[in-house]
Amino acid sequence: MIGRTLGHYRVLEPLGSGGMGVVYRARDERLEREVALKVLPEDAVAEPTARARLLREARTASSLNHPHVCTIYEVGEDGGQIFVAMELVEGQPLRELIGATGLPVATVIRYGIQIADALAHAHEHGVVHRDLKSANVMITREGRVKVLDFGLARRATGGSGPADATRSLSLTETGAIVGTPHYLSPEVLHGGEADHRSDIWALGVMFHEMAAGTLPFQGQTTFELGAAIMQAAPPPLPASVPAGLRAVVTRCLEKEPAHRYARAGEVEAALEAIQSGAAPVSTPATPVSRKTIRPRARQGARARVPVWMTSPCAVTTVSASTFSRIVP
Repeated sequence: MIGRTLGHYRVLEPLGSGGMGVVYRARDERLEREVALKVLPEDAVAEPTARARLLREARTASSLNHPHVCTIYEVGEDGGQIFVAMELVEGQPLRELIGATGLPVATVIRYGIQIADALAHAHEHGVVHRDLKSANVMITREGRVKVLDFGLARRATGGSGPADATRSLSLTETGAIVGTPHYLSPEVLHGGEADHRSDIWALGVMFHEMAAGTLPFQGQTTFELGAAIMQAAPPPLPASVPAGLRAVVTRCLEKEPAHRYARAGEVEAALEAIQSGAAPVSTPATPVSRKTIRPRARQGARARVPVWMTSPCAVTTVSASTFSRIVP
């Protein structure tokens, strides 16, 4: 691809790759600026589903206009190759900035406010990210957050029945779980539909990761990791983390979706209150519970086996062939 021109974009160098596509630095010859150009991997160019996913990502992300969300410029096709031109974000992934002991509390709060703000904007426009993680958050040289990669995002259907779940999986394998293992919420592991509360769970995972330097749930195998997410309490945060931030992380990581924050905007407001030194903003809360998510069984029937134990998983950081053993 290096040196090739797609539309009026000249490909300069590779920037990264993932399950949803390959990203290059490119030169917009018409507007004389550099952009990020996402294209399909060579072996997926002719695959209708892959093309549909890339187009869905572009359409979903292009509906968002926010300073902390990567901007989509154009979708085009040249020689049978679909490409998406987007804002080139210069900086580092958040994952690479988190040290072994985490980030300073002030930095966690500052980044957290910006990520929650971007997520609130997406949710207000009916977009659920479904793959929020530290690798999908870029920190610019000026210290600003940019949320990337809406490759697994979907528009909220507004319903919760089987028909809605089917629509949300229309571009994935039937019965598959989409997302990145360590950030999946308990309800998604049990085959439930990912919604804005699942994004808030992933937000809590990131907050813990930033504050402690480690992910809250670990496992040497798929089974161990899934069991920890569904049943185990997250480990205590370092003593240096103030009580207000601990409370925010704890509420984001409630096993029951109804016990989490109802909206990302509430998370943003709570963090802003901590940053200003005021008492965290409180919202009408459902009593906090340490209840774990368990399969429901109909009377006289055996409990359903969680779908993550029986279905193939579409993940973004671990290939399906290696998903059987996850090393943190």
